[in-house]
This record gives sequence, C-alpha cells and structure tokens, in this order.
Amino acid sequence: MAELVLGDAEREALEGWARRPKSAQALAQRSRIVLACAAGQPNRAVAEAERVTPQTVGKWRARFLARRLEGVLDEPRPGRPRTISDEQVERVLVTTLEQVPADATHWSTRSMATATGLSQSAVSRIWRAFGLAPHRAETFKLSKDPQFIEKVRDVVGLYLAPPEHALVLCVDEKSQIQAIDRSAPILPMLPGVPERRTHDYVRHGTSSLFAALDVASGKVIHSLHARHRAIEFKKFLIQIDRQVPAELDVHVIADNYATHKTAAIQKWLLAHPRFAMHFVPTGASWLNLAERLFSELTTKLLQRGVHRSVAELNADITAWLEHWNEDPRPFVWTKTADEILESLAAYCQRINDSGH
Repeated sequence: MAELVLGDAEREALEGWARRPKSAQALAQRSRIVLACAAGQPNRAVAEAERVTPQTVGKWRARFLARRLEGVLDEPRPGRPRTISDEQVERVLVTTLEQVPADATHWSTRSMATATGLSQSAVSRIWRAFGLAPHRAETFKLSKDPQFIEKVRDVVGLYLAPPEHALVLCVDEKSQIQAIDRSAPILPMLPGVPERRTHDYVRHGTSSLFAALDVASGKVIHSLHARHRAIEFKKFLIQIDRQVPAELDVHVIADNYATHKTAAIQKWLLAHPRFAMHFVPTGASWLNLAERLFSELTTKLLQRGVHRSVAELNADITAWLEHWNEDPRPFVWTKTADEILESLAAYCQRINDSGH
C-alpha cells in the first residue's frame, strides 16, 4: 500500500473541509478519511471509525494519491449537453419584447417556435425563466385629478394615523346589483366534475347597496335601496349619524360621484359639523377600502348566487353582511403616501420611456 504523505497546504485544506460547518457532509467525510490515512491508520480502522466499507477508504486513498486535493472533490457528473445557445435565448427575448407576429397581437409558444426555429417547450422554458407571459394583459388607469397628491396624502393619512375620538368610514355604493336566476337548474359539483350552470339567465330587477366600512374594526353599516340618487345617499348619512355614538367625529372617505356633492348633501353636512368628507382622487377608486369589501361580497355571494326576486337578493346581502359583522376583519392599509407616489412616478417614467 502506497504511503500517503500530506503537504502543509494540503493538510490545512483537508482540515478546513473536515470541520467547516457549511461543507457538504460527503466532502467532510472524505477529508477525514484522507487525514486518517495520512496519520498511518489502516484502511479497516478508518472504515470502522467513519462507518464505511474498507473499499470506500481504499477508493479515496487512491483518488488522493492520483490527483491530490482535486481527487477528493466531486467529479463533474455526466449529463445531456446544452442544446440552446445564448444567442438563441437572446433572440427569443428580443423578439418577444420588441416585435409582434404578423397575424396576431401577441406571441404564442407555437408562433414563437416557428419564428425562431426552437421547439414550443424550449420557448416555454425561456419565457418562464425570464417571467414573460405574452398571453396575459392587465389594465391600468392613471388619475388626472389636479389635486391627486393632496387627496392621496389626506386619505392615506386617515388610514395610517386616524384622529382620536373619531370614526373613519369608507363609504361607497354598489349600484345596479342584479337579481339573476339561471334559465335551468344548476348541476352540483361531483368528483371530477365542477359545478355547471347555463350561460344564459333571467333578470328579476336590481338593487343598490350603500355601505360604510369602519376602517378600525371592519364592521359595516349598510342600507339597500332601489335607486342610488342623492336622496338615498342623504338617507344613508342620516342612518350613519344615528348609529355612530354622538361623542365621535365622523370622517367619511368617498369617491367623486355626483350624488355626494349636491346642494342637499352640502346643506346636510353643514348642519352636522361632526361629519367631514374626504374624497379620493378621480379615477382612483382603489384608494377606497369599501371597494375591497365589495370584492369580497361579489366573490363569495353575488358571482354565483341565484335570486328570483329583488327581495330575495336583498335578504341574502343583508344576511351576508350580518354574518360579516359577527366576526369583522378590517382591511389593513400598509403603504405610505410617499411609497404610493414614488411607485406611480416610476410607473409614469416607464410609460414615457416606452416610446408610446
């Protein structure tokens, strides 16, 4: 058996691999085997200490003698050679981002594969690696309100630092909620089969929901009406006035719907000075947390609900909101006004730089 003698640099490297916490366990064990062999221990004793076979000890002794430190490291594993070059990947990315196909508004894996000579699966892998999804498109809207910055700071300030001895309410209307019945009975869900319903339906009238979401507690004050005019909004303000304790001020966050600003509403507000109106910027309904409540209502009740009359629809909405108030869950606003404005500024810069 050939004698295994270590140089100082080799011993230092092996000792480092053997005790370094982040070393792979296999590398640490090989290092200990070589160190033990260099100390003159026979293969069988080293095997017993490391709980491996003597053949394994002999393998790493021989590997070290043949290739020194490099022999202890993992050898490159065989595998299929790369078939797609960097130039081909770049071509897919540039084509996806800067061109459109002649017969469509966006690329598909099939059309991109035809254009680049790659397979559909290769195109799909490249798109996934770089987060590209040509089939998806989202909408956006930028507010043109000249007081956009002031209104954002006002509303977000109420969310993040509400005034003392006051209630902050997000008020909005969900108008023209349709009482809809399907033209045939709904087929229930079965194993392997989703619930099925007809695409056509029968309308049985509409209802309008007025809702005031308490930002702090998540509770909702609501009222249902056949229409959503200023007169109904005034009735809803009167309802809020009756239900909120008299010692609290009321800050109402609302959108710029015309019924919120009529002379009758202004006169009522002057007669009730504890009410303060705060309007979100035009085209920025996302700033009103009541929209988040309406999204929950739509997803969990209205979207798949069946109602054969307005009375039935109103009863279901009332029951849903009462159940909500039994265990209210406030929507917590986290972004500051500065973060919102910086994000919008960066987005506007991207639009300006896009060349459109």
